[in-house]
Formats: sequence, C-alpha cells, structure tokens
Amino acid sequence: MTSRVHAIHVAPGRKIPTKSVASVEAEAGVGLVGDRYHGAKHRHVTVQALDDLEAAAEVLGRPVDPGLTRRNITLTSGPIPTRPGERMRIGDVELEVVRIAAPCRLLDDWLGPGAMQALRSPRGGTVFRLLGSGTIRVGDEATAAPVPD
Repeated sequence: MTSRVHAIHVAPGRKIPTKSVASVEAEAGVGLVGDRYHGAKHRHVTVQALDDLEAAAEVLGRPVDPGLTRRNITLTSGPIPTRPGERMRIGDVELEVVRIAAPCRLLDDWLGPGAMQALRSPRGGTVFRLLGSGTIRVGDEATAAPVPD
C-alpha cells in the first residue's frame, strides 16, 4: 500500500496556528522553510498518518483536524517509522527518525479536552531530521527507506 502526503502544515511560531500549504521547501540539516523548527538541531519535521488520527478521533469522540495537531506532514496512511535511525522518503527528500512525537498540552487547547491523551503514542506521529533537501508537495509518495549499513 502506497502512502501519500495528504496535508502539509507550518507555523512560524510556537503558539501560532498552523497554516496549510500545498508545498514546502525542506533544507537538509535545517528544517522546513517557514516553520517554527527551521534551524533546530534535530527536530526538523513531524509526520503523522490519517489512520492514526481516525483512531484518536474514536477515542476522543469527535474528528481530529490534521492542522490542529501541530504536525507538519500528514500522510494518507501509516505505519510511520518510529525507531531512531529508521528512514523514510517523501517525494525526493530523505528523513531519519529522531524519536516518537510526544503530544503536548496545547492539543487540549486546540482540539479540546482529552486530545493530548487520545494522541499519545503510537498515534502522535514521529519527529524526523532532514537528510536531504527538496520540495515536499501534497500528493507526493511516502515510503520507508532502507537504513544504510
């Protein structure tokens, strides 16, 4: 089963709402241009999957809007790699897992009470560092990439 980019969201600041974009420039070792984590040491991009959001919605009892989770990229389906060092490719851009994305208290503010709990691992997505540069677009294919020896 092929997964594709369903949505892309960036936010220029920590508590600023995310903005949906059709594409974003990824800079290796730096992050997504226009996002709050651009220039961070390791936290370059966060990725989540629609099927995980649907599971969270069942727990929460209401829909989960991908833009309100504060994750950058939403894929049409998972699974998303979660072990540090694992890799995936979105379009022409290679990413490496840093860690599982822990949900924060802001989720309860943006999505309502219980959202932080509903999006706990494994539904909260993954934090990646960018190993490659390029443009990531809605509709791009996302695949697991082999880890080099």
